[in-house]
Amino acid sequence: MARDDRTLLEAWRGGDRDAGGELFDRHYPAVSRFFRGKVEGAATELTQRTFLACLESRDAFRGDASFRTYLFTIARHELYRHLRARRRGPAVLDFAAVSLAELAPTPSQLIARGEEQRLLLAALRRISLEAQLVLELFYWEQQTSKQIAAILGVPHGTARSRLRAARHALEAQLGTLSRSPERLASTLDNLERWLRSMQAKRGAAARDDETPGAGG
Repeated sequence: MARDDRTLLEAWRGGDRDAGGELFDRHYPAVSRFFRGKVEGAATELTQRTFLACLESRDAFRGDASFRTYLFTIARHELYRHLRARRRGPAVLDFAAVSLAELAPTPSQLIARGEEQRLLLAALRRISLEAQLVLELFYWEQQTSKQIAAILGVPHGTARSRLRAARHALEAQLGTLSRSPERLASTLDNLERWLRSMQAKRGAAARDDETPGAGG
């Protein structure tokens, strides 16, 4: 019978390197997917940094949230650190206001099929980075609003408000980008389905990456 994350974590802390490797293998695809399409060419490096930071801080994790939520918290910090480091000009960035299109205007590596999905990807890159993360965590990583609150370090009610605001911002960008009223209506009518379907596409892309084991 497969051991759950908490059991594996305790075994890893006790010196079981195989348990640490099993934890990393289990969550590597999701963390890799988190970075893909946001940071061209740096997803693998940031995924490895996330797991290295987890390795270094494993004894500090108190178990207030799930191990998966803890990993996404580290991943968010690594993403923000990376974006700040490569930013030219003022170092202060408000991720609740700036979008990936402003930070990294190059096309996403992710190839979406269908005009609705291409429209959705373009709109996602034009909302604030924090709003994009909230939507991706909710729709693609199956994180609850409570877990998202832990990842962002905000109260639960704030996370719920940001989730609603992120969806409204996405819908507004879809309206701005769409040249066809019919295509816009189709995308909005199926927005949740499109959002959830993109997770499967990114998951397949992430599995193409090499998946290293880990321990320590």
